[in-house]
Amino acid sequence: MLITKIYQLNEIAQAANELRLGELIAFPTETVYGLGADATNEKAVKRVYQAKGRPSDNPLIVTVCDRQMVIEYTGELSKQASALMDAFWPGPLTLILKIKPNALPSVVTGGLKTAAFRMPQNQATLELIRQAQVPLVGPSANSSGKPSPTTAQHVFHDLEGKIAGILDDGPTQVGVESTILDLSTETPTVLRPGAISPKQIEAILKTEVLYDNHQVKQQEVPKAPGMKYKHYAPDAQVIIVNETSWPAALAWAKQQVEAVGIMATTDILNELETTKLTYCLGDDVVSASQKLFDGLRYFDEQPAVKYILVQGFAEEDLGAAYMNRLKKAAGNTFFDK
Repeated sequence: MLITKIYQLNEIAQAANELRLGELIAFPTETVYGLGADATNEKAVKRVYQAKGRPSDNPLIVTVCDRQMVIEYTGELSKQASALMDAFWPGPLTLILKIKPNALPSVVTGGLKTAAFRMPQNQATLELIRQAQVPLVGPSANSSGKPSPTTAQHVFHDLEGKIAGILDDGPTQVGVESTILDLSTETPTVLRPGAISPKQIEAILKTEVLYDNHQVKQQEVPKAPGMKYKHYAPDAQVIIVNETSWPAALAWAKQQVEAVGIMATTDILNELETTKLTYCLGDDVVSASQKLFDGLRYFDEQPAVKYILVQGFAEEDLGAAYMNRLKKAAGNTFFDK
């Protein structure tokens, strides 16, 4: 078993050297921690799937430190891609672009003629990529299907002994993964919602943006992560509670023999008679998005908890990204008693 080292910010050169040697290093971004391997090293990338226990038909995001690194694999960028990079890079926007034939290993692309590229807003990781001198694959650094990691400690919990190290830059700021926009089709299409909304993208492109929420079939290769398999799920059953359902949901929770956890904003929790088995999501959808995965992991550490009631939000702007992750964690289960 590997000894998993926690790298501090003054040890980036050592972490970059491990990546050049084909090892796996988890890295921070503004959204969640990613699991890094040299995207040009097929053997190293295969180890990412093994470490995560991830299905191998799920394509991986290619994480870069500048747009020139993208051009190596795509050729000249379109006006749309350049405009979006000007507006949102570095930041929580992933772009799916057509790539040159055989530019990247098929284990990265899922055998597709496209690849997903992202430049995160985290200086430590951008420096890590610069020093490694290669793009990195960057799926979330967690066991496949479990809540995504928003701290180095989350990564260590899931992947200790399976990866060489973790570059620690504290908690992430956004808390839900990046928006994924497909620019390889005639009409730009959001495949996964994130902090960059379709309205923001349309404002830059001056054209309509579609939203693809179709269910990926068993034999279909998804164009982006998170479209096919169950994600973000703790061991307990997650139940989404809309604003008007809280009185009934709390009454139901009191009647249960098995323990029920509650994840909600400050105003909801202030109405409870106890703070036992609760997790505060802060004051609004911004803080709730930052804390969602940490809260799910908090209750995963309490095996007595069999149900988790989690606050829902309106599905607009960041709320769409929050609800996308929450519905996947809940298997689309809402409280309707």
